[in-house]
Amino acid sequence: MALLAVALAAACAASLALGSKAIPLGDVLDALVDFDGSPHDLVVRELRIPRTALALVVGAALGTAGAVMQGLTRNPLADPGILGVNAGASLGVVVAIFGFGIADLSVYAWFAVVGGALAGTVVYALGATGRSAATPARLALAGMAVTALVMSVTRALLLLDEAAFDQFRFWVVGSVAGRSLAITGQVLPFLVVGGAVAVAAARHLDALALGEDMARSLGSSVARPRVALAAAVVLLVGGAVAAAGPVAFVGLAVPHAARLVVGNAHRRLLPCSALVGALLVVGADVFGRIVARPGEAPVGIVTAAIGAPVFVALVRRRRVAAL
Repeated sequence: MALLAVALAAACAASLALGSKAIPLGDVLDALVDFDGSPHDLVVRELRIPRTALALVVGAALGTAGAVMQGLTRNPLADPGILGVNAGASLGVVVAIFGFGIADLSVYAWFAVVGGALAGTVVYALGATGRSAATPARLALAGMAVTALVMSVTRALLLLDEAAFDQFRFWVVGSVAGRSLAITGQVLPFLVVGGAVAVAAARHLDALALGEDMARSLGSSVARPRVALAAAVVLLVGGAVAAAGPVAFVGLAVPHAARLVVGNAHRRLLPCSALVGALLVVGADVFGRIVARPGEAPVGIVTAAIGAPVFVALVRRRRVAAL
């Protein structure tokens, strides 16, 4: 964990120094402690600090949400999108652009949060309907059904409005570029509350990962922790997706990497997943700036390109396969 924290600090320093134009670390330090309005200071303060801060919180949120989802559903291939949150957030953005003509990211980010929360609530309600509780299989099936329906509506709205599609496509690719600190500040409360709920319920998550019958035999409640953890995922993923768009792969593979470091106990796994997720997103953002100079590759594309082979290698390992 200490080594991960050091690596994350180094990645943040690289994020402030590297880009289409490299800035010496001495100038970066001057911009942080002695701002004088020079071009380097403006680049660091106005462009690189906001995107680094957003990459940190988005990566931490998605990594934590992925660990919660995989424990909650007892499925090592589960992704936060399984609750339909990504699809709901996408529909919220489209409704903001298409229905209300909103072009400001700081405004339609709220629509994304609301859309993700509503979709997650509908998925859980459908999964809990009937004589049995919201089992992992029922939640997964409800999530797939709601995602398919919501994405159909989203595509239909985009076909009706070319201007809405042009705005939406820049958000949906997943990027931390061009976001201000105000965006991070707006979604940070959702992420802090979601993370706090997840950490507080870590003990119940350990029990739920063993199955409902085992959890009850250990004296752990089932219904309330599941609702709380599902709400935590909605807040974490909804806030992250609202600010940066659906960044691929992070929630799926980060928990596997974290388990190789700290094991399966969620009181250690959740903070470790937050660190690994933040490191992955910040590192992917830096790599995207370097590999496509003088332009840049969006972080969502880089995480997918880097993450796919890493995930294949992880799932082939015996320790991961035995989860």
